[in-house]
Amino acid sequence: MLRFTLKRLAGLLVTLFTASFVIYASVYLSPGSPESVLFGSRTPTPQTRAAVRHYLGLDQPFLIRYVRWLGHVLHGDLGTSLVSQQSVTSRLAHPLAVTAALVGYSSLLIIVLGIGLGLLSALRPGPVDAMVNVVVSTATAIPAFVASAVTISVFSVSLGWFPSYGLADGPGGWLRSLTLPAVSLAIIASGLLARVTRAGAREQLASEHVQTAIARGLSGPRLIRSHVLRNSAGPVISIAGLQIAGLFAGAVVVEQAFGLGGVGQVLITSVEQKDFPVVQATCLLLVTAFVLLNLVADLLVARLDPRAHRAVAT
Repeated sequence: MLRFTLKRLAGLLVTLFTASFVIYASVYLSPGSPESVLFGSRTPTPQTRAAVRHYLGLDQPFLIRYVRWLGHVLHGDLGTSLVSQQSVTSRLAHPLAVTAALVGYSSLLIIVLGIGLGLLSALRPGPVDAMVNVVVSTATAIPAFVASAVTISVFSVSLGWFPSYGLADGPGGWLRSLTLPAVSLAIIASGLLARVTRAGAREQLASEHVQTAIARGLSGPRLIRSHVLRNSAGPVISIAGLQIAGLFAGAVVVEQAFGLGGVGQVLITSVEQKDFPVVQATCLLLVTAFVLLNLVADLLVARLDPRAHRAVAT
């Protein structure tokens, strides 16, 4: 298990290093230059532009700028916004909290709905299974932006149960404000997880060791918990990890639709304003969250199924 964990950590570090280089290079290869943000519509003299580029370190070779930026990042310094002149860490503090709350809420819905519907479908063949399959197939065909429009129209405009825009104050306000975005974000992922759970549970229910346990009189809940769920947990956790990690990308659309002011909105605004330090820091944080969640999923799978890390070790 230790060797498996070390290999995964090494892979994570390589992924993050590669991602940091690609993010830094792609931002500076985009049209426009960072100092242009400071000048706006004004046309500076060549001397002024050169002085600003020297102040921002843009007159240095690319690799030196990258190494310097990466060193600052490793020390917790994400830079300073070119637009607001505010530290990027302060700029992202509240949006990160909003996005983390949204992703956490959506993750809970994905796990509960995905595993719950998948088990219900596997354990109740016939009409129940057919009904769940219709619901799951419909859910996996609804993009997040369509789900956002539908939930706003039905539950906010027509019924008035939840706010349609913005984030209310207090824990209760956050809960109500994030409910529709979390549902919109979780619909596709919960449907995919339900399919994987159903397939894994059905495979285990038809296996010899489960049939033997049933013949010995093992009770329903204990059978499901100890034999069906545990033995099918590998693919379920892997898919759940990928879907939850992908929520950070999907949150960009949903946050924009509901006006939550999360990391997604900050990223879109920063790209439009060519606020390079904020764009770089936001992309790097999103990539880091993605790979960390996948690492956690891999470690959970290896913990539940020792064959996973034994296969890597060999």
